[in-house]
Amino acid sequence: MRKVTYSLALTLDGYIKDEDGSFDWGDPSEEVFRLATDEVRGVDVHLMGRRLYETMVYWEPTDEERDHGQLEEEFAELWRALPKVVFSNTITEVRGNTRIAVGTLAEEIAQLMSEPGDGTIAIGGAELAHQVADLDLIDEYLLRICPVLVGGGTPFFSRNNRRTALELLDTRTFESGVVHLRYRVIR
Repeated sequence: MRKVTYSLALTLDGYIKDEDGSFDWGDPSEEVFRLATDEVRGVDVHLMGRRLYETMVYWEPTDEERDHGQLEEEFAELWRALPKVVFSNTITEVRGNTRIAVGTLAEEIAQLMSEPGDGTIAIGGAELAHQVADLDLIDEYLLRICPVLVGGGTPFFSRNNRRTALELLDTRTFESGVVHLRYRVIR
């Protein structure tokens, strides 16, 4: 059965963006970018909100040439092929292998869970992930913790006042100081 995962870079104090909306502190080293690319290899479908969609559309094909290195081009090819679902009340058109959600978040996830596939259903973007966490539908958290404190901004975790027990499945420390943690939700 498929599992639902939530993966993003965050600061040591738990934010995905600072109070100004910046995430320039999260520019990944080559080894961290490779980890993120490898995560995408295991994804069957990626769910995201409007803001993340607008950020990630950068990786979709365009008429202008982009100066991608080999690793970035590898990621771009994986991203373009990956089916994506956008949850938005304001977007009416999407590009690439993307569709706009027609059901509620719970309905879309239930439908995707019932479909065949071994890869994960990845959740991207903190606001959407908070909603999925509040529905108790996240199976794994994949964190790339960056060695910086920003003091406030958009939190990685939902503030739902509910205790969630986790089991550590994997940890890795990179030369850049980024620490990768992978946790399974214990139910």
